[in-house]
Amino acid sequence: MTDNLFTRFSSPALHRNRVFLAPPGRAPVTFAQAFDQAGRFAHVLTAHGAKKGDRVAVQVEKSAENIFLYLACLRAGLVYLPLNTGYTASELSYFIGDAEPAIFVCAPRDWNMLNGIFQGTVLTLGDDGASGSLLAEAAGQSPDFADAVLGEDDLASILYTSGTTGVSKGAMLTHGNLWSNADVLRQAWRFTHDDVLLHALPIFHIHGLFVATNICLAARASIILLPKFDIEEIFRSLPAATVMMGVPTFYVRLLQDPRLNHERAGHMRLFVSGSAPLLAETHREWSARTGQAILERYGMTETNMNTSNPYDGARKPGSVGLPLPGTSLRIADDEGKPLPQGEIGMIEVKGPNVFAGYWRMPEKTAAEFRADGFFITGDLGMIDEDGYVHIVGRAKDLIISGGFNVYPKEIESLIDELPGVTESAVIGLPHKDFGEGVTAVVVLNKDAALTQADIQSALKDRLAKFKQPKAVLFTDQFPRNALGKVQKNLLRQTYKDLYA
Repeated sequence: MTDNLFTRFSSPALHRNRVFLAPPGRAPVTFAQAFDQAGRFAHVLTAHGAKKGDRVAVQVEKSAENIFLYLACLRAGLVYLPLNTGYTASELSYFIGDAEPAIFVCAPRDWNMLNGIFQGTVLTLGDDGASGSLLAEAAGQSPDFADAVLGEDDLASILYTSGTTGVSKGAMLTHGNLWSNADVLRQAWRFTHDDVLLHALPIFHIHGLFVATNICLAARASIILLPKFDIEEIFRSLPAATVMMGVPTFYVRLLQDPRLNHERAGHMRLFVSGSAPLLAETHREWSARTGQAILERYGMTETNMNTSNPYDGARKPGSVGLPLPGTSLRIADDEGKPLPQGEIGMIEVKGPNVFAGYWRMPEKTAAEFRADGFFITGDLGMIDEDGYVHIVGRAKDLIISGGFNVYPKEIESLIDELPGVTESAVIGLPHKDFGEGVTAVVVLNKDAALTQADIQSALKDRLAKFKQPKAVLFTDQFPRNALGKVQKNLLRQTYKDLYA
């Protein structure tokens, strides 16, 4: 067997006739059918001149065919480059110029737009399973395809980071990176061919594609492939599922629905949350309503998954659990020196899950790795007495007020506990006296009537004075990215003149 990820997923032949994908309203797709269609797609891509190592950019809606295309790239040794479906022509021009894809696959409606900004081959793929030039050309191809012979260091995908602190960077993920993480998570979360995953995540991101889909491929588990999170579809599909993966927003919205109870969710084997912090209160309320403890884990584009609360054992609210087998994790100071247990510092990781570097950015890559191979995640955290990892926040979100370090998570946790608060985000804003003024932005529950004075009073005796918010602002909702993370950079921009 080669280290081609597809070859690992497709061997042995056991369970090839089981259902792999079950899109609502469409016929289910077996593993054998998916692998065959991936072979046909691979023939189309190579017929258009794509060769090993070439990039295939993909901006299409979530569908079974999109997953076949991903598998086709693996088979042919091409580098799959998924792009957020919300990106505009201007944004796409950057990715095209940086990645220089050989082929761009877009929705049929976007052909004219892509043809105007991309000089290579443009193929189209609809989300209905019937439209687009890729499907038309694949219809006459053989399902048999000689999989590329690859090593574990060959690139499987490039995923671009969000670019909130500058230009987007392409994280290079190898066949070895993706296989190691899929296999470790399959074992850690006890996935088998009897599992049915309820999948409502986007697949242009590591969570929906490489965590959810790859684990199911590795375990021969089935996927109920929902186009997006729709609460009616979730409740309709829950009885047939054994596992659900989601972002915290999914769980918050389900908790707001009176239909969620032990009877509806009690049969599930596992609920997993990631991509953004899960509030401890959400964790506790979910357990009370359903009898199930959400399993929270921690990962990022550059590293796949690093930690997970245990399948058996305590799943601590507010913690992202223990380092996964094969992943080394430490809390370090600014120079990479490990800090004692319980101290806050930079989370650094090392292992087969960690990416190969940033596409065509050797200096940036070198700056993000220590001499001993540990990757600097940019996340601040600490390890408790039981070895569980707790994330305090992003280093770029650290507030320095009057010369003191202020960690937003500590303040947010206290505000979130207050009756009437839905969620909070604590940011630092320019302040002429303190450098940065600690500022809380709060979303209230419907009909709640808390004021700035109420929240400041509640925190007065629970926080040192330098940590107390100098202002409390209220908003109806936070700006979020596609995976539900609060975009604090946009909040800082919105309120930048508050203390001017």
